[in-house]
Amino acid sequence: MSPDPRHPSWPGGETPLAAAISTGRWIRSAAVDDERGRHWRANPDPGRRSSRSGRPGSLYAGAAGIVLYFLELAAATGHEAYLEEARQGARYLAASWQDETDLSLYHGLTGMVFALAEAGWATGDESFAVAARAAADRVVSRVRSLPSGIGWTGDPAQRGDGGIILGLLHAAGMLGVPEYEEIAVRAGARVAGLVVPGHRFGEEGCADLPLDAVTPGFLSGTAGTAFLLARLYGVTRDDRFLQAARRGADFVRTVSVVTDKHVFVPHHVPQGRTLHYLGLCSGSAGVTRLFHELYRVTGDQGHLDWVERLAAGIVCSGVPRRRTPGFWNVACQCCGAAGLVELFVGLWAATGAHSHLSFAQTLAEDLIGRATGHDDAGHRWYQAYRRLRPWEVTADTGYMIGAAGIGSALLHLHAAMADDEPRRVILLPDNPFPAIPIPASALRGRF
Repeated sequence: MSPDPRHPSWPGGETPLAAAISTGRWIRSAAVDDERGRHWRANPDPGRRSSRSGRPGSLYAGAAGIVLYFLELAAATGHEAYLEEARQGARYLAASWQDETDLSLYHGLTGMVFALAEAGWATGDESFAVAARAAADRVVSRVRSLPSGIGWTGDPAQRGDGGIILGLLHAAGMLGVPEYEEIAVRAGARVAGLVVPGHRFGEEGCADLPLDAVTPGFLSGTAGTAFLLARLYGVTRDDRFLQAARRGADFVRTVSVVTDKHVFVPHHVPQGRTLHYLGLCSGSAGVTRLFHELYRVTGDQGHLDWVERLAAGIVCSGVPRRRTPGFWNVACQCCGAAGLVELFVGLWAATGAHSHLSFAQTLAEDLIGRATGHDDAGHRWYQAYRRLRPWEVTADTGYMIGAAGIGSALLHLHAAMADDEPRRVILLPDNPFPAIPIPASALRGRF
């Protein structure tokens, strides 16, 4: 399949697929080959450092996330060169995972397991699946006894045990090892025993938060932990997980600003009640995932109502044209525009509401227009990743922080618009939306 520069559903200008291809060209320019395979510099600009340097194999900013991007680019275009790029990166992960001491999903070994499993599935190379199982076995072997159960870090959030549990649930099915699910459920039981799952995060050493802050958000807060528990309920149908997920959701509801049509979530309480992030990590895009997962596993329309209210709050904020305190000069998956594209593509696939797809297109058109690519080196996005340090502007290659994740969001939108050629996209373990980003009604009679 070759790129269509003028997709009939695109309002004009450069299409998401064309922009994603250009993004791949820039990321490939950052490649570093050695005896282990291929990884990519976090920031290839001379004299600049990435906002998240270090951990070259990570899902967040390293090789694991970029491998996922090239797998998706290969699927979207049919070009073998992109699949070979992903193979080289997967070889690096298979050769280097034993050096990783961090066990987490986004920054450590569990994320490498995820990327290796996906690479093995897409390429048919069994050596990647073998490496993924060995790395997952290492994660399982490092579980330890904690008060009231077992875990790894003691942190129930997705940056800690929550992400590891989600990664093991995915690996159990992808790699055919049911023991991974068993250990994940046991570790989840400890999280379910917390009074309010994921309630205390200001004490965990975040330099940008007061020590007594409580974060209701997704990657480091209550919403993400409650999402995990809802997922565990869907897997086990054990009511203790559902009750714990509801406690977390009730806390998020309690601290949120609610109008007749909209919901806005504070970044942290009690100090940051008027600071409303919109992105995945600490804002509405991430919290929406919790309520959609609860709706998915329970069918409760009240959760779907919160999904729609959170989405409506994002739309009415005036983004992408308007920059708000919770939507600053940031384009990435973690806290920026790409995470919003991901959300509204998912909502389109889940609900079939054309307004969601239309808004995803609006976000993507603005995102593509903000790319730097005038020098023919390929698309990249210069952004202030840290809101409190707006002078630190960098263009990064990684998934959650940079071009690989932005390109993936554009590819997911392209897949949503190409309803005549439905295809599976790669969604991280904390994404509750359909892996074929087209409403089920549009797929009837095709499979």
